Amino acid sequence: MEQFFLLVFLALGGSAVAGSVRVVNQGNEALVERLGSYNKKMQPGLNFVLPFLDKVVYRETIREKVLDIPPQKCITRDNVGIEVDAVVYWRIVDMEKAWYKVENLQSAMVNLVLTQIRSEMGQLELDQTFTARSQINELLLQDLDVSTDPWGVKVTRVELRDIIPSQAVREAMELQMSAERRKRASILTSEGDRESAVNSARGKADAQILDAEARQKSVILQAEAEQKAIILKAQAERQQQVLRAQAIAESAEIISQKIRTNPEAKKAVEVLFALGYLDMGTAIGKSDSSKVIFIDPRTIPAALEGIRSVVSDVSTDSNPQ
Repeated sequence: MEQFFLLVFLALGGSAVAGSVRVVNQGNEALVERLGSYNKKMQPGLNFVLPFLDKVVYRETIREKVLDIPPQKCITRDNVGIEVDAVVYWRIVDMEKAWYKVENLQSAMVNLVLTQIRSEMGQLELDQTFTARSQINELLLQDLDVSTDPWGVKVTRVELRDIIPSQAVREAMELQMSAERRKRASILTSEGDRESAVNSARGKADAQILDAEARQKSVILQAEAEQKAIILKAQAERQQQVLRAQAIAESAEIISQKIRTNPEAKKAVEVLFALGYLDMGTAIGKSDSSKVIFIDPRTIPAALEGIRSVVSDVSTDSNPQ
């Protein structure tokens, strides 16, 4: 009988010792109540409690967790219905508040996030909900962090995942985007046509300028060529005159020598001079310019007499005493 009581005592003692030891994993914490009242918080590692008196009422991780917010319907400021869902990153910083300040912490947080999302979306128009997503996330983070602080919760990040308008709104948006694309295409086409017309006009203007410059250069070159031709012609005429004068001088010298050596040549010279005088009139009459020559037949003998005197003077000058 004594052995039986000993075995019972040992069994109860072993059970009590085993029940007094609690192990908490790293990243977790646990709350202990003694006789229904909060006693202490167990940290990661080996912890001891009083059997039959202490009870572990709450065990939870203090690591960051993800709270998936289901899609919900919201109304924007311009009365457009949309569906919004989000993801909230949070962690418990005060295990005692998380257990004793709120019942069913996760459900309370879900409802709080849904309420805050509806409130923020109701202050924005539809277009702003797409363009100001980062600002909405920041506002939600600030509001949720303040609201959950009494629960011992720290909200670290809030992200809106999808903002889905209703079917009618999506169809209207698609029509709007299609019209906007057509408008942009029309603008681009008109700008292309305008640039093409401007380039064409500019090309024509440049062509006209180049053509005018070419004609100007052609006229300048032609004028320079004509000027050079006139200069060359004048030089040639002057050279011919010089050569003619030289030939006349040489002929006069030869004639003077002939007259000195042969007196009979004097008459031949007179005849040649007379014929030359008559040929001069003929040549003048055949020239391109219109001329009228009045010759008095009675002046011909006088002219011959003058020629004779010239010849006599030449012969006299050629025979100095």
